[in-house]
Amino acid sequence: METWGTATGRWLGLVTAVWVQCISGNNYTFSNYSDALKTLMGLTQLQLNNLSVAKDIGKAFGILAGLASDRLPTPIILLIGSLEGLVGYGGQWLVVRQSIRPLPYWQMCIFLCMGGNSTTWMNTAVLVTCFRNFRRNRGPVSGILKGYVGLSTAIFTDICSALFSDDPASFLFLLAVVPAAVCTTAMLFLRESPPEDVAAEDDGTDAQYFGVINAMAVVIAVYLLAFDLTGKHGPVVSRVFAAVLLLLLAAPVAVPIYIALKSICRSGIGEKADVEDGGVSEPLLTAEAETTEAEDSHSPRPEEAVVEEKIEKGRRRRPEIGDDHTIVEVVKTVDFWVLFLSFLCGVGTGMAVMNNMGQMGTAMGYADVSIFVSMLSIWGFFGRIASGTISEYFIKKHATPRPVWNAASQLLMAAGYVVMAIGMPGSLFIGSMVVGLCYGVRLAVSVPMASELFGLKYYGLIYNILILNLPLGSFLFSGLLAGILYDAEATKTEGGANTCVGAHCYRMVFVVMAFACLVGFGLDVLLAYRTKELYRKIYSNRRAKNTKAAVSDRH
Repeated sequence: METWGTATGRWLGLVTAVWVQCISGNNYTFSNYSDALKTLMGLTQLQLNNLSVAKDIGKAFGILAGLASDRLPTPIILLIGSLEGLVGYGGQWLVVRQSIRPLPYWQMCIFLCMGGNSTTWMNTAVLVTCFRNFRRNRGPVSGILKGYVGLSTAIFTDICSALFSDDPASFLFLLAVVPAAVCTTAMLFLRESPPEDVAAEDDGTDAQYFGVINAMAVVIAVYLLAFDLTGKHGPVVSRVFAAVLLLLLAAPVAVPIYIALKSICRSGIGEKADVEDGGVSEPLLTAEAETTEAEDSHSPRPEEAVVEEKIEKGRRRRPEIGDDHTIVEVVKTVDFWVLFLSFLCGVGTGMAVMNNMGQMGTAMGYADVSIFVSMLSIWGFFGRIASGTISEYFIKKHATPRPVWNAASQLLMAAGYVVMAIGMPGSLFIGSMVVGLCYGVRLAVSVPMASELFGLKYYGLIYNILILNLPLGSFLFSGLLAGILYDAEATKTEGGANTCVGAHCYRMVFVVMAFACLVGFGLDVLLAYRTKELYRKIYSNRRAKNTKAAVSDRH
């Protein structure tokens, strides 16, 4: 049994991790201020897309956060991320606000790279700590945390729209200041629990608490969706919306408060029972423990066990899938590269849509594209939070490999790109919902899957190597594919920039990305086949533990 302090601390840590994730999706908000940068700096679409690639290249340096995750405490990792974001987005804010003259292109690339890298420190601190605190519930934890990352874009976008009328300078100010303030709070409460306390998790109770936090997240998502779909709002309604949103974001703290009160009441009843028993039980338990310990100390160890232990220490066997892997061992496995390439096909194409949504909306004749940015975010949330819980359920009940869900999302994403390529009225609405949903599934499923395949010991570094796909995919699909094909269709404007209007502007981009998703589908099917034995073992182990727990409860 966990003490009330340990139980409350784990859940309070998860809630503060949720708050960190609410502000760490700022990398997906580039479309909200990209037009301002393009106009101020006189950029072509290819140059603008390369700026967005610089932002995503910041994630490549997330390897530093992964290396630090096993050497530095969680508060220091959060501090580094918050300070880097303050500088990175603060520099962009000064340019867009026109407090300083537009910086040279290479300097702007550095500021965007710093902003992008800042989130890798936040995400690493949150994911590594929470996965270690909830080892047997990685799917729901991943779904919740990645779900709130998906909501973060809509949270920033809608608050800026409500309070600052979509002003890009005010938006960048929020991106610079709010994460620093939230991370400061998280430094106080996000801690890793001792392994012996984590082992005492109560799956039944935890599932209820996860359900409550999921329900709160769904309420927030529906609330944001309602605000987006009801059109323009007056200043009073907008301020009320922002205030209620902040209350909803604070609501998950009710879970650790409830756990603390429940534990205090139980401990009070226990103390009362001890007083009534007159303290007789304590000496008996102590004597029994001493007797058992004495018997164990005199029992001889089998010679075979001693020999096997020496042999095991003398050589390092090659780890199997599911064991703890070092980084060198990970990159030597076929499964890692299948996962890496399939991840590239899903998140790389999704990043291209997110980075270019501003120009896609303009090409399709929309004056305000913020609703599409919010749609990507909100439906990304539904994909993340649903897939994390559903994939965990099917592992526990049917031993279904997680890659199956990635394969399904790749097919659906390919269909979404076909709809967007056709360019029918409303296709951008449908496409943004489908792409957001599938992108969310891809992230929420792949993150815990990597820990199941390669272990938790070096997970911080493995995770940051896996998300190298974000800058790589951004460069291939956004910087090169979308930038070059858009510029080929665009016409020059005064000031050196260019523009394109019509469904043809991005048609070929969508066709190529649909084909990439089909390739990703094939890779995910292959990975599902290769890992089916691993998930059968996970299924069998969990059933055995649940059966043992049920038998012990009866006795």
